[in-house]
Amino acid sequence: MTNLLPELTLPQMLREQARRQPARIAIRQKDFGIWNPIDWETYYRRARHFGLGLHALGLGARGHVGVISENRLEWVLVQMGTGLVGSVTVGVYPTSPSNEVAYVLGHADVEIVVCEDQEQTDKVLAALPELPRVRRIVVMERKGLRNTPEEHRDKVISFAEVEALGVEHEAIHRHLVDEVLALQRLDEVALMIYTSGSTGKPKGAMITYANIRDVTPGIADRLGLDAGTTHLSYLPLCHVAEQMLTTFVPLYLGSQVNFGESIRTVQEDLREVAPSMFLGVPRIWEKLHAAISIKMQETGRLRQALYRRALAACGPFAEKSAARRGAGERLVFAFWYWLVFRALQNFIGLRRAKIALTGAAPIPPAVIRFFRTLGVPLVEVYGLTESTGMITGQHPDRVRIGTVGEAILGMEHRVSAQGELQVRGGMVFAGYYKNPEATAGAIVDGWLHTGDVVKEEGGQIRIVDRLKDIMITAGGKNLTPSEIENAMKSSPYVKECIIVADGRRFVSALVQIDFETVGKWAEARGIAFTHFRSLAEHPAVRELVQAEVDRGNDTLAEVARIRRFHLLAKELDHDDGEVTATMKVRRASIYKAYEGEIEALYR
Repeated sequence: MTNLLPELTLPQMLREQARRQPARIAIRQKDFGIWNPIDWETYYRRARHFGLGLHALGLGARGHVGVISENRLEWVLVQMGTGLVGSVTVGVYPTSPSNEVAYVLGHADVEIVVCEDQEQTDKVLAALPELPRVRRIVVMERKGLRNTPEEHRDKVISFAEVEALGVEHEAIHRHLVDEVLALQRLDEVALMIYTSGSTGKPKGAMITYANIRDVTPGIADRLGLDAGTTHLSYLPLCHVAEQMLTTFVPLYLGSQVNFGESIRTVQEDLREVAPSMFLGVPRIWEKLHAAISIKMQETGRLRQALYRRALAACGPFAEKSAARRGAGERLVFAFWYWLVFRALQNFIGLRRAKIALTGAAPIPPAVIRFFRTLGVPLVEVYGLTESTGMITGQHPDRVRIGTVGEAILGMEHRVSAQGELQVRGGMVFAGYYKNPEATAGAIVDGWLHTGDVVKEEGGQIRIVDRLKDIMITAGGKNLTPSEIENAMKSSPYVKECIIVADGRRFVSALVQIDFETVGKWAEARGIAFTHFRSLAEHPAVRELVQAEVDRGNDTLAEVARIRRFHLLAKELDHDDGEVTATMKVRRASIYKAYEGEIEALYR
């Protein structure tokens, strides 16, 4: 494949976009209910000044800058500004507790940390004794910092002050950024993205500018993205999935990114932006599915009947794109679109979406089929931090629900004797920071070992499960946990399902209810509850979940069916080490924490 993108790094592309189309809107940020536009010239100028401000504070060449914040304009100004002065950005999940913040910042040798607010600053201040390399803390929102202890006040500076410092620094070092960019190479590290650490300590994946340039054409081609694409950025920017749609693609294509007010206003922001592209992790799609299900349960009988008929009429051609449908199918969909689906698409803010995608974790096929039936062009994609994001995806005209589609442009792949997917190409990362052993285990003879067991069916790749997660029952049957768990999580009432089967005589599970949807279900039936435990332990809720488990079991082979389950009395918690910052289940931790409950299932 010939890569037609300019041979430029992301910071070089930012300067190029500012030269080509200075007045075109690059970013919109919502503040106090108003969407404020930022053009390419302003994007570049502010990033440049912030980077020069960091340089004035003593950030050296190839130095590391940490960012702990929800998605917002300042996040990308830090990232681009850091790159414009030749240094490396390290993202930290804003939901991380202080001990995880300390580990990532310390391991990454971060010198300057940029925090969103007082809450994030306090985490860094608490960790400072373990972070001897951290010299300054930059705060985006200055309010509340009067509480900073006296001994640390000389370390804390506001975001605006750093920008102002950059303006002064530029007056003395007028050509510094141009000199850095003149020497910047594609093989330099652009980002360090830390893995979620579901089986151990997070590892710092080094992503180069070349990795980014090599993965971008395949993403844009498979998803049909161009300069006119609009995107709502809300998933954590310290994750590669959001990076590829907020920085990689927009900087090369010149498309627009929108930052809402917060992660909590996504639904409202979606309705206002109505983006042409939307990325949702499986949990987002499951919540939207649950929201629609509840909305329809609360409506009148006539609307419920029309809704059911619409799903039944359009479900048979859900896998087909609009372009591949026959005249009759188009007519049927048009009828139900104006009668039912248009209102539901408006309700979730996706009426104008030309492409919607899900990835980062397994998703129940029934959820994908549901949204495609509604007319939302949802496709499943697959990628890893180590592959710089998406490397396979369903082609809009060749969707096969249950697969993650075909390989993107520029990626070679093969399947090992154990069924593991292995990939090769320019998008394969440079290695793990300060961890040559892990790097050698991940990249063997140029091939990235993904750790995922797959089956290839007519060019379409189906993810079976993680190689390490395959379970063998006491009877010697191989089971894939994700298949069983997804069958249960297709229910709007089940938020999480963790199966137990390895070395056991039958399959059991730990089930976490969706507090919001089960709560509404209970209220509609006059069931009183005061908190999560009182709801989860109510006999009627137990019966509800049993019915959902039975429904899920009907889709599974006899050996894979859940015979017994335990209802968790609380939400799985990141702070308790039960899930990662990206909400991936830490099986070993959960099995240990609930050892007694698990053993009781087998008595």
